[in-house]
Amino acid sequence: MQMRTFGRSGLKVSILGFGCGAVGGLMVRGAPADQEQAIARALEAGVNYFDTAAQYGNGESEKNLGRILNRLKPRDALVGTKVRVPADSKSVAADIVSSVEASLRRLAREQVDILHLHNNIIASGAGERLAARQVLEEVVPAFESLRRQGKIRFLGMTANGDTAALHQAINARCFDSAQVSYNMLNPSAASPLPPEYPAQDYRQLFDQTQAAGVGVIGIRVLAGGALSGTAERHPIASPPPRPIGSARTYEDDLRRAQRLAPLVTEGFASSLAEAATRFCITHPAMGTILVGVATPQQFEDALVAVLKGPLPQAALDRLAVLQQQFSTEAN
Repeated sequence: MQMRTFGRSGLKVSILGFGCGAVGGLMVRGAPADQEQAIARALEAGVNYFDTAAQYGNGESEKNLGRILNRLKPRDALVGTKVRVPADSKSVAADIVSSVEASLRRLAREQVDILHLHNNIIASGAGERLAARQVLEEVVPAFESLRRQGKIRFLGMTANGDTAALHQAINARCFDSAQVSYNMLNPSAASPLPPEYPAQDYRQLFDQTQAAGVGVIGIRVLAGGALSGTAERHPIASPPPRPIGSARTYEDDLRRAQRLAPLVTEGFASSLAEAATRFCITHPAMGTILVGVATPQQFEDALVAVLKGPLPQAALDRLAVLQQQFSTEAN
């Protein structure tokens, strides 16, 4: 398993992380034996980053991850979780502290390695969407206080929201980690989009993370499952999720993903999911990627893909040609 230096943190993270989210569903709705099998296999393969959140199954993901890690007792597992400030918050700091303490109880840990803000970040706050100013003036000090108390090691954010606000938050150099949406349907965190491309333009956010020394966790690697190329979903997976940073609907994402099939038929990858996974580890800014899974076999598939390494340049060139066709479609 390739290990990469995670920004300025000094952490060494496996290029494949273990996502415990609700979209794949294994760590929320899966059988306990399947959960333990998948995590044990991940550890055996060299995976050392495990990502969860209080919101995944209303704490079920954290409880299940904590149970298994405490049973297996790996020496070097890194755990990240998330906090979402509620829309009716009367005290951002108090809500963050309360959430983190509950997460630590569920995880049966005294400390998490990375705490990510789970709210969208926008220019002017509204409801659960926080203004960049509020993030820097209220969230960051609360996170720093938790760090001084030894309850978290590093500060993170989920890079969802308005592009300019995300750049502002990254450029403030307060965060050590950013979870960034990056996939074959929207590569704009790394490269410029063609004109009228139907996706949010993150305006090469990786340039900002690299300049600021922020480690990147790649999320939405399979665009919520659309980049599997099939509408079929495992029984414990979530219903098709709302797209983040790409098309307006999941069905549009799926339709566009299916138009990338030449990557498979022309021999660049054995499946669209493999191509999508390998695409996401090509950029040097990427620290680790998260692929949602419903079964131990789906984790094994992601592992096999990662061990094949990045896509070759010929595949990336072919992908760029295929992506050009999306510019002619309405968003």
